[in-house]
Amino acid sequence: MPVLHPVAEPRASRKHGRLAVNVAVGSRALSLDGHDDLNQGQLSARLPGSSSFVIKSAVCGFVEATPEDCVVAQVDASAPVDRMAPPELPLHQAIYEARPDVNAIVHSHAPYTLVFGATGLSLLPVSHDGACFAGRLNRFELTSNTVLNIATGRAVAAELATAQAILMQNHGSVVVGKSLREAVVLAQVLERACRLQLLAEAAGVPYRTSSAKDVAAKQAYIYSDSAIKSYWEFCVRQVRRTWPETAQWRS
Repeated sequence: MPVLHPVAEPRASRKHGRLAVNVAVGSRALSLDGHDDLNQGQLSARLPGSSSFVIKSAVCGFVEATPEDCVVAQVDASAPVDRMAPPELPLHQAIYEARPDVNAIVHSHAPYTLVFGATGLSLLPVSHDGACFAGRLNRFELTSNTVLNIATGRAVAAELATAQAILMQNHGSVVVGKSLREAVVLAQVLERACRLQLLAEAAGVPYRTSSAKDVAAKQAYIYSDSAIKSYWEFCVRQVRRTWPETAQWRS
């Protein structure tokens, strides 16, 4: 079982151990998709219906995350904090507090998403990826700074509202999911959506987008729960091909 750093519990549970393995695998998958920014950015996952969650620690990047690099944290912002918890822990606490339907959060500085968020453009269904976020993407413009306190975290959560993701001006994005695999997959989808629309904009000619009917069909089929599961399984295979030792991780 991975050695975790407990906060409010005497020992990390076996369920926390399983979550830590998936947080580490998900972090590696985000790295393969270009989300690395030194050791910045976080992936967290909550035990469904619980007041605790597992989050990648402050000192390791997505590319090097292991189950041992995860810490247990509490949704309650007044609870004791593990010394290895990331500085932006309040961002995750605030979103879990506001959204009981959310069980995983990705905050990253993926380059195309960050640049897209700085443009003020609306994300359009240029691709399947863009269709995924049609009507599901909000913006946060109060500050571009690191989210270091619960008040700012709650401001992000308020702007996120019921959306799937939020662009943080000059900072990156937050993508949420009802499961870890959904959050990780959709963070990759958002990065591709932003990249492809920026390419379309750079072409300097008018471009077409999917119809509302096609957008609805794509959201229902291409991003169904079963499709997300298959995309996650692809991510796991890709991680294991790149880092064979990850296949030995056990809770």
